[in-house]
Parts: sequence; C-alpha cells; structure tokens
Amino acid sequence: MSDKQVEDYLQNGIYGTPETKPSERKRFLGTIRERVVFALTKGQVMKKKGIKDMEEKIANNKEAHLLINGKISSRYYKNYRDLALKYGLGYTVVNNREANSDLGAVLTYEHAVDCEEIFLQEHKPQSKPEQKDNLVKRFLNFLRREP
Repeated sequence: MSDKQVEDYLQNGIYGTPETKPSERKRFLGTIRERVVFALTKGQVMKKKGIKDMEEKIANNKEAHLLINGKISSRYYKNYRDLALKYGLGYTVVNNREANSDLGAVLTYEHAVDCEEIFLQEHKPQSKPEQKDNLVKRFLNFLRREP
C-alpha cells in the first residue's frame, strides 16, 4: 500500500466515508434532491394533506421508495405508510437525531430522476380585493371621525 492509500484508509476509519451533499441529505431524509419525485413537509403530513397526490405519485412510480421522518408520530404518517403497503412499495422510517428536516415524507429513487416540481402546491385562498378596499375605507373613515 502506498502512503496515500494508508492515509485515506485511516481517515475513513476515523471520520467515516466522505458523503456527498451532506446538507441536502439531512433535509431530504438521507437522499439527495435530484432523486426525489415528491416531498411533503411535516405539517402537511400531520394535517393529512397531499394523500391523494402521494397516492398518484406512488401509483406512477412503483420502483420508488418512500422515506418517512421518524420524528413525526406514527399516527400521523400511518396513512402514507399504508399507501406504500397498498402499492407494494418499500418504505423506511428515518430516525436521524442529528438532522432536523422540515420534510415529513419523501418519495425517492436510487438514481437521479430530476423532477422539477417535487413539493405539494397548496392553493391559498385569495382574499377579495373588495374586502381589502372596504377595510381600508373603514379605517380611513375611523381616522377622519371627530372625537
């Protein structure tokens, strides 16, 4: 063995094998962004949002793997786990105490798929402009009032 190989062997033994994109792996529950098909935040999982979207993605990606954040109580992620079982998809509950991810469930492959839109798009109800105008008018009238 050359000195370089011995040094690499010692470094790997002491510090572990070097990992690519560690911050990305912490966020995406052990995988990297380019492998992700669909992802839900912890809040979305706990509020049971995106179940239909996740089922559609699982049905269309039978070779994928579901990663579930283990910091979420099992009563919240049970529906997603059941979806994986229903379609014969493998799933893993990831308990990484060192990583603090905002994601609750990630559908991923072992290879790059590079999907552009991986997050659930929640549609926020837009307030009517009339209501805003009405509120502004009421406030201005309040200020103009004589004491």
